[in-house]
Amino acid sequence: MPRQITITAEYFRQYRQKLGFSNQADVKNFFGAKDITPAVDLNYIKLLNERLYKIIDKINDVVAQEIKLDDPVAFKKEYVDRTFEIMKESNILPILNNQGRRPEQVYYSWMRGYVLSNYFLKALGLVFEVDTSNIDLIGDDDLRNIEIFKRTPKADLEIRLNGKEKVRIEMQSGFTGINDIKQHKVLEAKRVFRDLSTHTLAVHFDLYNGQVAFIKLDEIEDDSVNWITRQQMEGQTVFNIDQNYFIWKITENPIKYKEINFD
Repeated sequence: MPRQITITAEYFRQYRQKLGFSNQADVKNFFGAKDITPAVDLNYIKLLNERLYKIIDKINDVVAQEIKLDDPVAFKKEYVDRTFEIMKESNILPILNNQGRRPEQVYYSWMRGYVLSNYFLKALGLVFEVDTSNIDLIGDDDLRNIEIFKRTPKADLEIRLNGKEKVRIEMQSGFTGINDIKQHKVLEAKRVFRDLSTHTLAVHFDLYNGQVAFIKLDEIEDDSVNWITRQQMEGQTVFNIDQNYFIWKITENPIKYKEINFD
């Protein structure tokens, strides 16, 4: 029979102290190597930035003349090079993570959406017949602070129609032919309409197929058949955008918001 020894919580504390740790979380991080931040592969980032350049070039080649960039080189410097430099200097890159993906991949996924949202601002101005300088950026992304850099449900843009009625715009880009809206975006839109009587419009650019959808998020019915569970997204509930919502081909001039029939 084993000799009886009383092992107490105090012993555990003293043992960890002898190892050099006064905090239990630090012990776990040490043994799990969670305190070691992997170095960001800047060569990989360079290749990803080059791919962003190519995406801009290819999209700019096929869109209608009316929305092409006036100066693609300046656009790339501003929205790819400068954005990357700010994130690098702010040391945000190493701590980007999402479901265990590499920071470089999280960076690329975010940048791709960010760059294309800015690319299509000119088109948005034409759709809503407003000067792009009057499109208010109200998104919560901040390139210098990881805490507020993370995505929130708040819409990306706000536009004042005819100088009066406001509408919030949720810009999205799709790249695989699967076009969804996350449930929390719809819930946030309904809250905003309930509290402020302001509509939120999703403008979804399906770049895989070259088409754009317009959906009033606060008017999506709770029992719509388009609500599905998407297994590829950790079983999240999403609103699958029906083909009927796609009403603009990006190879043609933008449609006008006032001409859209939402019924």
